[in-house]
Amino acid sequence: MKAISLTLFCSLILCTHGCSKTTKHHEKYYQKIACNQLDGVIEYTLKNRTRVDCLTDEYAIEVDFAHKGYEAIGQSLYYALETKKQAGIILIRKKRKDDKYIGITKKVAKKYDIKLWVIAEKNGDIKLVEIL
Repeated sequence: MKAISLTLFCSLILCTHGCSKTTKHHEKYYQKIACNQLDGVIEYTLKNRTRVDCLTDEYAIEVDFAHKGYEAIGQSLYYALETKKQAGIILIRKKRKDDKYIGITKKVAKKYDIKLWVIAEKNGDIKLVEIL
């Protein structure tokens, strides 16, 4: 699937009248939805007792809020190393200002071949969109 630009992503999926509203859901809420959509294992435990948020046949994925994209990069690369799978990140977009962090993470993900998705809520529906 071709990468979707952040601008297009926002305009097609997220930027509605209620775009600036935030929800009270925790990371685990989005983690479960996204991992189920990707047919992955939630909270896969590594030998050192750290946990991969979502492990699929192809990806070791870190799920986190967009403003924690910097941390997600390192964690996803570590999980990929330990599982011998490709690194993946799912960023949770809660506010329009999260696009700044998504853009930064996208730049690094492209450079280091990290699969990137964004998950967001629009009118009560959760959308998981592949970015890279």
